[in-house]
Amino acid sequence: MTQDKTEKIGWRFSRAFWIANSVEVLERAAWYGVFVVITLYLSRILGYSDVEAATTSGVFVAGLYFLPTFAGAYADRIGFRASLLLAFGLLTIGYGSMWLLPTLLQSAGLVEYGVAAPAGTKGDLAGEIIVFSGLRASWQKWLFVPVMLVIMIGGSFIKSVITGTVAKETNEANRARGYSLFYAMVNVGAFSGKTIVKPLRDGLGDQGLIVLNLFAAGMTLLAFILVALFYRSAKQSGGGKTFGELWQALVAVCTRGRLIILIFIITGFWMVQHQLYASMPKYVLRMAGEHSSVSWFANVNPAVVVIFVAMITQLMRKRSALFSMTIGMFIMPLSAFCMAAGNLFDAPILGFHPVAMMMLIGIGFQGLAECFISPRFLEYFSFQAPKGEEGLYLGFSHLHSFISALIGFFISGLMLESWCPDPNTLSKLDQAQRLASLAGDGPMPEAYQHAHYLWFVFVGIALASAIALIIYGKVVKVIDARTAAK
Repeated sequence: MTQDKTEKIGWRFSRAFWIANSVEVLERAAWYGVFVVITLYLSRILGYSDVEAATTSGVFVAGLYFLPTFAGAYADRIGFRASLLLAFGLLTIGYGSMWLLPTLLQSAGLVEYGVAAPAGTKGDLAGEIIVFSGLRASWQKWLFVPVMLVIMIGGSFIKSVITGTVAKETNEANRARGYSLFYAMVNVGAFSGKTIVKPLRDGLGDQGLIVLNLFAAGMTLLAFILVALFYRSAKQSGGGKTFGELWQALVAVCTRGRLIILIFIITGFWMVQHQLYASMPKYVLRMAGEHSSVSWFANVNPAVVVIFVAMITQLMRKRSALFSMTIGMFIMPLSAFCMAAGNLFDAPILGFHPVAMMMLIGIGFQGLAECFISPRFLEYFSFQAPKGEEGLYLGFSHLHSFISALIGFFISGLMLESWCPDPNTLSKLDQAQRLASLAGDGPMPEAYQHAHYLWFVFVGIALASAIALIIYGKVVKVIDARTAAK
């Protein structure tokens, strides 16, 4: 009887908890809907080169991993409700501007959107080649940078405030359930945001990449209204760490040799992981055709994580964090190799284009690797922090994603331009050959013969990181043994 009552109370949460999780769904839907095709938006709509699009996206992602700890400190001072209103206000302005910017440029005659294809092209492939006019040589495309900064600052508040609300609005009896619900909401939002991309592109072509931002702005505006009307948190303003204390913690993390080496090793994993957004969309569309559902491909990763993470965590519970992480690190080269292998097959696999099928398999392995690595990395990182400062140190546990975004996106752009270039940069003859190949008639032009080299580079990065983690574990074990013997 008592057990049933405790169980019932354990699932009871405050209104602030449910509002926070509801707006998390909306924010994640907005973010992932936009982000999964951000490099396509920058290149196809604003005329960025592959390197320009990748570098800009990399800075975008890096900022979103670096700023939340500092934004969280400010949120502690002004209060969670005010912070959420600020965040969703900025996000609505930012996503709305991503729709407005190309719309205004098009109205001003600076860019024209149309399609053209070589003579003789038939069917859906006739719309493969996008034609731009004017914007590639215009400075106006860089107006996206201040828009990006607005979204970056707004987004940096969300993670710290929402997770802070979950912590504040739960107790020891229901906290684990509270965070499990939060994690489910994150994945529901991510899945729904990515899913909306395909019907928009199917119905509107690349104009759908513009309209998508109206969907995102609508989601964050709805979140703003929900917070304004219903959110009242028990978390009050005036507490938290100062920026000075946070900066001291960052310096302390960066001066602890063991931590900084581990961060750089795990950076290799995240460099490959980021290719789900940096390289995959352009690679698949160029190698398998415009009909490929790249946004749905990206959903394979979170699906695998949701299905297997609890099982793998339970399986590895008696193993050390380093052991579990090492297994994941050795899965990553296999993931990247599968992604490369698609360009080595000529015939469809189970009815799928070989590039698309092998990409799906590679993304599945990527999600599996994440199950072994991500939960245990946070555990291991927390044990390296001084007693009483675990939370402060964990605020900078995502430095690996900051570094890997800057490096991984940039080299993605370089390699796309070298081995898997924008079809618009090819000669008319090569464009025709590419379209014929996608229709099943002959090989791809020479410009794409080595496109899979891009993934071989990431095989090497992942393998080097896995070997480095083994060496790291052995060295740390020796050092700890000597320290204990003193």
